[in-house]
Amino acid sequence: MNFTKIVKLDQSSFNNNEYLKEAAGILMRGGLVIIPTETVYGVAANAFNQKAVALLNKIKNRPANKPFSFIIDDKSRVDDLAIGIPVAGYKLISKFWPGPLTVVLNSSGGGKIGLRMSDNEIALRIASLCGVPLACPSANLSGKPAPVNFSQAIKDLDGLVDFAIDAGPAKLGAESTVVDLTSGQAQVLREGAIKASEIEAVINKKIVLFVCTGNSCRSVMAEALLQKKLKEKGREDVEVLSAGIMHAAGMGATDATKRVLAQDGMDVSTHVSQKITKDMIKKSDLILVMEKIHEDRVMQLAPEAKNRVFLLKEFAKISDDNKMDIADPIGREDDFYANTYLLIKDAVDRIIDLI
Repeated sequence: MNFTKIVKLDQSSFNNNEYLKEAAGILMRGGLVIIPTETVYGVAANAFNQKAVALLNKIKNRPANKPFSFIIDDKSRVDDLAIGIPVAGYKLISKFWPGPLTVVLNSSGGGKIGLRMSDNEIALRIASLCGVPLACPSANLSGKPAPVNFSQAIKDLDGLVDFAIDAGPAKLGAESTVVDLTSGQAQVLREGAIKASEIEAVINKKIVLFVCTGNSCRSVMAEALLQKKLKEKGREDVEVLSAGIMHAAGMGATDATKRVLAQDGMDVSTHVSQKITKDMIKKSDLILVMEKIHEDRVMQLAPEAKNRVFLLKEFAKISDDNKMDIADPIGREDDFYANTYLLIKDAVDRIIDLI
């Protein structure tokens, strides 16, 4: 290899750019491409092409047994490539991706795998066009500083790679932070653009998720109540979420819910309903549902959350019947809403002492 094609791209206007398609085509044929990321410039190869990865090792003078981290284009690909991902891993991914975080996980193919979703549209678009993870170490020879601009990246690799994209200086100019989660506990292997203290803060913050049907009454009450009690106790170590299992989203709280909560000093006029997602479930430490059907839906979406899902009524001392469901008050009178609120309040009063 003795010629590297060099192109310049403006990161603000490159939609459907032919250069991106050309870069992706080269990668899929086993070639090497210098690409920008938000941290430093990287040199990419098709992670599933052994010859390309071997060539990448060779040009970087890198030990063959030293693993590469991979760039992926979507958070959902993590579950295809890794197994046994702890809640802490999903918390970090939810908070910092796309961004300068590499997570080391147990690979579905055996061993360990480092994954990152870059906060650089050029890198993401190329990865998406390829449809495979990209092995992408920094674009420098081993032992030299990671390149924060294109001139540094091409200096030692001109003629050794097929294609190179000059997109100006890297936004952050610092390498990604690397966190190993393979033992179930987080270990910062390299502190980069994200400080170790930020990693620790995200992991240590508990997430409680309340689930009902439409996310307009019961789960809204529970979320508002727990947030109020946490504030009264001066606790900032818990994040409270709520969601519904229905397809509808973007609704506000029902008028009756607003009235019931207003009587206890809570304003939910800005609440906007949302549909539950796998990501919400996977990053939550505790998932509290109103009915068995909600539990079933959670388990359909994320079976691994089994030991973190409970019926909210299990925590209440009040027993209005022999069932463990908290009935839906939609379409009922305010008195029914008030009784539902008291039942939820009784359960939340006990939960705050457990988290």
